[in-house]
Amino acid sequence: MTGNSTTVEEMREFEFVLQFESGADELMDIFRQHEKLSLWSSAIFINDNNMWRLDHAKGTKEALSAFDKVFLDETRCNECFDVSGCATERAYKVLDQQETSRTIYTLRQEIEECYSLPHFVFDHVQKGTVFESRRIGNEYRWRVLFPGGCPIGDVYDTMESHLRDGVSLSVSHLTSAGNWDATERVATNFSTEHWQVLKTAVDHGYYNRPREVSVADLASILDEPRSTVQYRLRTAEDRILSQFVKQTL
Repeated sequence: MTGNSTTVEEMREFEFVLQFESGADELMDIFRQHEKLSLWSSAIFINDNNMWRLDHAKGTKEALSAFDKVFLDETRCNECFDVSGCATERAYKVLDQQETSRTIYTLRQEIEECYSLPHFVFDHVQKGTVFESRRIGNEYRWRVLFPGGCPIGDVYDTMESHLRDGVSLSVSHLTSAGNWDATERVATNFSTEHWQVLKTAVDHGYYNRPREVSVADLASILDEPRSTVQYRLRTAEDRILSQFVKQTL
């Protein structure tokens, strides 16, 4: 080991959750209207002047058509939560387009009063930070990995003071760093139907003990055949468990 080696602090993770009221953001309204539509990141990078990222969208043909019209419009900002619109330069490129999925590259300029959420974190932490994000329904979730000695409360206070009307912010957890890549690999293997069944199962207490709903109840809620819901639950659970075993045992 040389005298120039870098010591890495204990890494911590937390999750910021931005929630949007109806009408507060045109893009989030699309997610609100299409429950099977989701968007998650596989790469996010940030410096003082720019943010660039790769996102993966999944949804029905109708949902993605509505998504494309809003998300790919270079005259609007997809990352603003402090102002409703701004003059930042931005560009989007569809790298892969399927009937029920998209992979999109984004490059945007960071300017005052039009910062992305990662910029606020980067401004406080400066280095060693990793981001991932997910949009579904009315929520825009940011999971952040960072050196443990940084005061996250300061970041929260700064962002909260910049929220525009109709947008709220919360921190859902603050823990030691977990297994990030396993989460992303499982996510990319799930169809929108798998996500919908899992989310409905969690929301209605299927995984509570004792269970609050049955598979038949979920099928009724989703208006799907019982056999279809059972199959999607089983295949989703199998993938999650298989990935967990690979990463931990």
